[in-house]
Formats: sequence, C-alpha cells, structure tokens
Amino acid sequence: FYRAGGLAAVRPLYHPDLLPLHGAVPSTRTERRSGLAEEVLTDAGFRGGVDVLVVFSNSGVNPYPVELARTARAAGSSVIAITSPAASADAPKRAGTTLAEEADIVLDTLVPGGDASYPPTAPVTAPLSSLANAFLWNTLLVELFDLAETEGLELPLWRSSNTVGGDEANAANL
Repeated sequence: FYRAGGLAAVRPLYHPDLLPLHGAVPSTRTERRSGLAEEVLTDAGFRGGVDVLVVFSNSGVNPYPVELARTARAAGSSVIAITSPAASADAPKRAGTTLAEEADIVLDTLVPGGDASYPPTAPVTAPLSSLANAFLWNTLLVELFDLAETEGLELPLWRSSNTVGGDEANAANL
C-alpha cells in the first residue's frame, strides 16, 4: 500500500501474528482464530459506513477474512474482496461461508485451488495469488484515478521518497 502511486488513504488492518514473518504455522493458526477480525477492526478505529474495506484472501474460507467482511458490512461499510471463488470451492469452509459470499464486490483472481501453478500437470510451486493480488490492486488504483479525474477530484497518492519533492508531497498525506 505504501508505494509510489499508492493510495495514501489506505490503512492496513492486520494483527502481527498474521504475518508469516513469525512462521507459517502461527500465521495460519491466527487466520483461523474466530473473533480476531472484530478485535482488529476495533483497535484500528474502523468507521463503519464511512470506511470501505478491501480484503485479500486467496481461498477466503478462514474466519479472519470472512469475519472482517461480515463485521464491516454489518457496520454499514462496503466490502471489496480480492479472492478466488475457485479456490474457495476446493477448500474447507472454516467460517461456514466464504469471503466472496460476504463481500459486496468480488475481484476474482482466477487462481486455482491450492494456489501453486507449476508444474502444470501436478502443481506444487510458483503460487499465483500474490501476483494476481498486486495486479488487481493496481488495476483498482487505475480505475479510481480515472474516476477521480473525471469527477475533478485529486486522489491522495504517495510519491516516491527518492525523487525531488517526494518527501514534501508525502508529508501532505500524513
């Protein structure tokens, strides 16, 4: 989210234990923990009905992404899911439903169940979801930019801090 050209109005909502930097198993365990989404939204000061929530989850079946979407919608916010309904179809529904079913807008990554893509006959490596997520997010930013320009609005966008005037421009977005 904090990249040159990124939308400055974005605030990431996560719990440190969700990050795989502390290990894949603890990260997975945390994403499957019911109740964490409401805690994270509350701690972040999420403003239902005002904030739009964008949730990224390849399979979209674990409690954390599903409960994020469900809680935000119940609070009156719109939810955009960047997910793979095909991957959801192949995965156990640990939250009873899927992120795609809880969202207002679904951007389909088209990633197959299991995420891996190589070798084609029996995929075990080369996951696609990270690439698809980045592509869809950047496509969404392009659409937002064009819509804002049509409406005569200026989006708060980050500039590269390594360009002349970048630091000053970014300071205006804080």
